[in-house]
Amino acid sequence: MLYRSMPRTGDELSILGFGCMRLPLDGEGKIDEHRAASMIRSAIDRGVNYIDTAYPYHGGESEPVVGRALGDGYREKVFLATKLPSWMVETPSDMDRFLDEQLARLQTDVIDYYLLHSLNAERWEIMKKNGFGAFLDRALADGRIRRAGFSFHDQLPLFREIVDAYPWHFCQIQYNYLDTDYQAGTAGLKYAAERNMGVVIMEPLRGGNLARNVPDAMKKVWSESPKAFSPAGWALRWLWDQPEVSVVLSGMTAEQDLEDNLASADGACTGCLTAGERDMIARVKEEYRTRMKVLCTGCQYCMPCPAGVNIPECFNRYNMAFMFDNLEQARMTYPVFLKPGARASACVKCGACEEKCPQNLQIRTLLDSVAELLEPKE
Repeated sequence: MLYRSMPRTGDELSILGFGCMRLPLDGEGKIDEHRAASMIRSAIDRGVNYIDTAYPYHGGESEPVVGRALGDGYREKVFLATKLPSWMVETPSDMDRFLDEQLARLQTDVIDYYLLHSLNAERWEIMKKNGFGAFLDRALADGRIRRAGFSFHDQLPLFREIVDAYPWHFCQIQYNYLDTDYQAGTAGLKYAAERNMGVVIMEPLRGGNLARNVPDAMKKVWSESPKAFSPAGWALRWLWDQPEVSVVLSGMTAEQDLEDNLASADGACTGCLTAGERDMIARVKEEYRTRMKVLCTGCQYCMPCPAGVNIPECFNRYNMAFMFDNLEQARMTYPVFLKPGARASACVKCGACEEKCPQNLQIRTLLDSVAELLEPKE
C-alpha cells in the first residue's frame, strides 16, 4: 500500500480509503456485520488506514458497526473519519450533541477526521447560522476531533467560498474522470490543494456506474491496454495519477471489491499513467459523452431559474439514465438531488433560460422530456 502525506498535518494516509456507506447486507437488508468487520479488518491488515463513515449511513447503523469492527486493537491502526449531519442541526448545541453521540457509537474518545456532511447552499447557511467555526474550534481544542473538514455537493463558486471561510485541514469532493466539470470538479480540486488542504475523493466510480454494466464500446477501448486492470481499476488509477488527490474512498460491498481495489492501488503513484493510458481514459470519457441526450455543459448561464428549477441537475440526471443504461437508478437519485420545486415539472415555460443558453438548447421542451422520463405519474 502506498501512502500520501496530508499537507497541513503530515498524516500519512493510505491512498485507498474504506468507505462504509455500502457495507455487505444480509438477507433482511441489514448490515452483515460478520462480513463487514472481516472486510474492514482485512483491509487494515493489508495497509488501508483511512476508514470513512457517517451518521446516516445504513440508516444509522454504519457507525456502531464500524466502532465494533475497530475493536481488538484495530482502532489504533487507523485514521477514523465521520461526519456531522448538517441538515439535522437546528441549534448550536446540536453540533456538540451529535459529535458526542458519534463518539459513543464509534466507541472512541476522538475522531481523527471530522467533516461537516454534504454541504450545499442551504446547509452552508445552516452551518453559518449555528456557528460552525466556534464548534470546530472547541472540538479541536478539547480533543474530541483531530482534523476538521467538509464534504461538498454543490457548485464551484460555493465551494471556493467554503474553502476560504475556515482554516480547514481537508475537504471531500465527488470526482472521477467523467465529473471533471461537475460540482467542485478539477478546478475545485486544485483550488483546495493550492490552499494546502488535503482532498479526499468520493464517488470515484460515479456510484458504481463506471464499473457495472460497462457498454461494449467502452470495453473495447479498455481491452486495448496490455495491463489487466478492470474499468474500476482504471478509474481509480486516473485519480491516483493526480498529485492533488490525498485519499480515494471506495464503498466496498463484497470481498472481491476489496481484492480488486487493493490490486489497483498497487504501485499507483502520482504520474503513474503513461500518455497512452491517459488518452485511453479520455476516449472512454468521450464514448460516455456521446450517449448524452442533452448537450448541456453545466455552465450555469441559465441559472438562477425564476421558477426555481435546477436546470443543469435535471439534465445531468436525465443524461445519466442513457449514459449508463440505468433508468431505475436515475429515477431513484432524481428526487434525492432535486427537491420538488427544483424538478423539471416546476418549469413555468417563461423562456428566460433559453435566452441565456450559449448552446441554444430548447430547454423548455427538454425539461418536458426529463419530467416525462424521471417523474412518472403514479
